[in-house]
Amino acid sequence: MKVGLLAPPWVPVPPPLYGGTEAVVDRLARGLVAAGHDVLLFAPGDSTCPVPTVPDTLPARPDQIGLTTVELAYVIRGHDCLSSCDVVHDHTLAGPSIGRRRNAPAMVTTSHGPFTPEVSDVYRSFARRVPIIAISHAQAVEASMQGIHVSRVIHHGLDPEEVTAGAGDGGYLLFLGRMHPDKGVDVAARVARAAGMPLRIAAKMREPAERQWFETAVKPLLGEDVTYVGEAGRAEALALLQGAGALLNPIKWCEPFGLVMVEALAAGTPVLAFPNGAAPEIVEDGVTGYLCSDEREMVARVPDALALERGACREAVLSRFSTARVVEDHLAMYELAISSLKHGRRPSEESRSRPPRLQAVR
Repeated sequence: MKVGLLAPPWVPVPPPLYGGTEAVVDRLARGLVAAGHDVLLFAPGDSTCPVPTVPDTLPARPDQIGLTTVELAYVIRGHDCLSSCDVVHDHTLAGPSIGRRRNAPAMVTTSHGPFTPEVSDVYRSFARRVPIIAISHAQAVEASMQGIHVSRVIHHGLDPEEVTAGAGDGGYLLFLGRMHPDKGVDVAARVARAAGMPLRIAAKMREPAERQWFETAVKPLLGEDVTYVGEAGRAEALALLQGAGALLNPIKWCEPFGLVMVEALAAGTPVLAFPNGAAPEIVEDGVTGYLCSDEREMVARVPDALALERGACREAVLSRFSTARVVEDHLAMYELAISSLKHGRRPSEESRSRPPRLQAVR
């Protein structure tokens, strides 16, 4: 099968620093090639993913995130370049909304963000023509509440060899993510301090709103025991995860997935999280971490998390969140889309014949 992958225009593939969607596209691309399939990736011109690539004429444009004209021009170029593929897997919002052109290959799309009212209007416009993949059951339920049909739920994953296990002997807790109120950096600082454990904060902080929130809500909480180490690249993030006793992930919103939790588990690091969004689909309470009802419970659970078996955390990734599983599930979706196009059926109609309606991932 020849698979065309269309990455967003904002960040290179793979991302040099923070970039969840781009990391997902990178792993999927390499996994498909390793499984013996042909891949053609359309991504920003400064991408370095080691698969056959049709690079865009321009580098990544993080300063223009959200500009409709930039994204539309980019996806038009992308679909033109991927027209020889059997199926195009579009990871943008604008791509599927422009509609399948005459004699174009089959198409599927993954929604990487929340189904806000504005975004839901866009997805509803093409949901019956282009099968939508959700990245968690929580996100699929959110889509259903907005009247959007999801064809498959496919959790993200990673290569187990990419994130090796660590001993967790660094004597600190870790927050790894983005400097945003929804991510709960301030909560993590208070939890670690109350638990008597040092906290290292590695967070993306490039946008003005992120810097402003850091100055007003996070910086006053810093001290010898709570330190901000900057935005971590891949190697630095891995080292931090390997040395951490536990990852604090006190998200305050219904996050569609949360790849950082899977990365932590791959390093053998238990996760303490609030049960929002996809967290209950990733963290097995009492085995790979704890789902805490509030800040006070998270403080109380820190010693329990430190006592968990780190091998069980990594085993959860090997059995449920590997790239091999991700590739297998996507290939099944691609075959469905190709068959639907060949026989003139709507993919959404064909996927409804598969019980249950939201196809569960192993």
